[in-house]
Order: sequence, then structure tokens, then C-alpha cells
Amino acid sequence: MQRQLESQSIDNADSLASTLVNLGACDDIQPFLPLLKAPDVQKFLKITYDFASVWKSTKTITTTTDRAAKVVFALKTYAHYDHSGEKVQVNITEGIETVLTLYHNQLKHGVKVIRNYSEVPPILCYPDELNQVWVNLIHNALQAMDYKGILKIDVTRQELYVLVSITVNGEGIPAEIIPKIFEPFFTTKPAGEGSGLGLNIVKRIMEKHQGKISVESRVGETRFTVSLPVCI
Repeated sequence: MQRQLESQSIDNADSLASTLVNLGACDDIQPFLPLLKAPDVQKFLKITYDFASVWKSTKTITTTTDRAAKVVFALKTYAHYDHSGEKVQVNITEGIETVLTLYHNQLKHGVKVIRNYSEVPPILCYPDELNQVWVNLIHNALQAMDYKGILKIDVTRQELYVLVSITVNGEGIPAEIIPKIFEPFFTTKPAGEGSGLGLNIVKRIMEKHQGKISVESRVGETRFTVSLPVCI
């Protein structure tokens, strides 16, 4: 940019080039030559730069406010406890999205989330307990991939069941360990880093919902699949 300005014999090429790049005009300066050769170009660019800064700040504030609103909504949804003790109909993808919102900070720096949500009927469930299922499975998935990689979530229907599959890339689970992972207190994590209860809790919640959970694992990929009966 500076070389282009200097080739047109424009004064203060270095500072003008910096300002133009900050404004996003970093390709061809030909359309701006009449302006750049005007005697009051510095004053004009300063005003333009100030307006651009305000616009960028406003955009950042809007984005941050939207994110904060989503987090507050997710927290309210997650913290809500149904004291009735009765099953209610819920949209299963909304619960998953609530948990993903709560894990936004852990996801944004190295995890790509792929959502494959099919249209599925509502689930008759205890929503607070079902949210705990998504928390445990997503938390375990992020730890397994060391918070870097691809997290894929599939929601589909298979006859009278809704299937939710959570797939991550990584080392995989050794075949000899798979039969033990749903046992209480079983963990492969170092002492103090895991209770070994997460997957056992998931299994018990599935049994309470007349559903089930399964796991498939090979080198490079692990998939947990939850199946829940639909409302009929």
C-alpha cells in the first residue's frame, strides 16, 4: 500500500497506508486517488477512521450482548428444576443446544461442532435429568479430544425411537475397557480428575426413560449413541 502511494507522489505515504489498511482498503487505491491527493485528506481519513471504529465497537457490543443473552437463557433453562416429578414433552435438540451454549468457551478455540439435526417428534422425559446426560456426554467428549478436533452430533429417528449420537475424533477407547466404562467408579483418568460416575449416571437415566446407551470406538473415532422412545 505504501509503495502504491509513493508511486503516485502522495505525501505521508507510510501513515496514510496504515490508516487505509485499518479501514480495510488494502487492495487497489486507484478509486481513492482523487481523495488521497486532496489537501485535507488527513482530516477526512481521521473522521472516516473514527466512524469505522465506532461501527466496529458497536458490532462487538452487539455480538457480546447476544452471546450473554444466550448464556443467561441457557443457565436459566439448565438451572430450572421441575418439582412435579412428572415427565413432560420436550424438544430434544433444544436441550442439547442449551448445553452447547454453556460450553461455548471450551468449544470456541479448537473444537468444530457439526450439527446434523433431523426433524424428530418430542420426547416424554424428565428434562433436568436428560440435560445431565448431554452434559456428561459432551464433557467427556471434549476431554477425550483434549478440547481440539471435531464434535459431531446427530439427531435422527429410527422407528419408535429418537437417536442422539455424539461422535469425536481421538485415540479411541481400548476394546478391553469398553465393557467397564458404564460401571460405577470406573475411570481411566488420573487420581482426582474423575469420579467414574458420569457414564454410570447416564446409563441409569437412560434406564429410567426406557432408553439405552451404546458406544462404538476405533482408533480415530468414538461414538456414544442414546436412544429414547418417542411420544406416541
